[in-house]
Amino acid sequence: MNKHYTAFDKRVLVVNKILLFLLVTITVVPLLYVLAASFQSPDSLMSKGISFHLSDWTLSGYKKVLANGSILRGFINSLLYSFGFAFFSTAVTMLCAYPLSKPDFVGRRVITYLFLITMFFGGGLIPTYLVVKDLGMLDTAWAIIVPGAINVWNIILAKTYFQGLPNEIEEAAVIDGANQMQIFWKIMLPLAKPIMFVLFLYAFVGQWNGYFDAMIYIKNTDLQPLQLVLRNILIQNQIDTNMVGAQAAMAEMEKVAQLIKYATIIISSLPLVVMYPFFQKYFDKGVMVGSLKG
Repeated sequence: MNKHYTAFDKRVLVVNKILLFLLVTITVVPLLYVLAASFQSPDSLMSKGISFHLSDWTLSGYKKVLANGSILRGFINSLLYSFGFAFFSTAVTMLCAYPLSKPDFVGRRVITYLFLITMFFGGGLIPTYLVVKDLGMLDTAWAIIVPGAINVWNIILAKTYFQGLPNEIEEAAVIDGANQMQIFWKIMLPLAKPIMFVLFLYAFVGQWNGYFDAMIYIKNTDLQPLQLVLRNILIQNQIDTNMVGAQAAMAEMEKVAQLIKYATIIISSLPLVVMYPFFQKYFDKGVMVGSLKG
């Protein structure tokens, strides 16, 4: 059936298309620039900008980054930390959100208020560090995974999702003799896959890009994540200005930074680029369509 748009509707659609085009442009162009710059020699990049002549392209940036043996170790550590943190955070979030979504849950309002308070007030860095230390989690993966696993905003999102599920599903399960644990594990969790995968991806991305917690709690270089390893590489490649002239040192430092910073961005972004297509379909709540039809 053909849709008939008024003149106003057509103008709105044109404006929307222009805005979407601009949004895509300002998103894609920087990504393409970083990708092209990662293969560019620093001298050519600083003098000419992005060049598509093969003589100006080089793999030196990637070779320099990957030549450091700690890169692979940091990459593996980051994968373990990110997957562990995302799994643990998602599991805890769902276990908290489901009972809070039930109107007849005793203490629901009080617990919700206690959660909300933590969104505005925190103990601070030093008390948190002392707690992690007293629990014996320093220089362990638990120092990365446990402290930030509970995110109140994610609990609210999951709670709202559970509240949006049709009550008839649970009522039918109760009539069939299912208890609350069976309803949660066999019915509600499968229906909650979209929000679970969204929260998993949020947690994974946040942990993958983070380095501050590792910098505070992890001193063993064998346990450091990729982001902290790359940060250390950038720091170690700085030139001592006391050894050479100030201008030469600054020029050399700039070349080194240009050589490796774009390559590190590409390397550290690969897992996210690879993961997103597999998670994209779960961003749509359309999985609920027809759930009451049998």
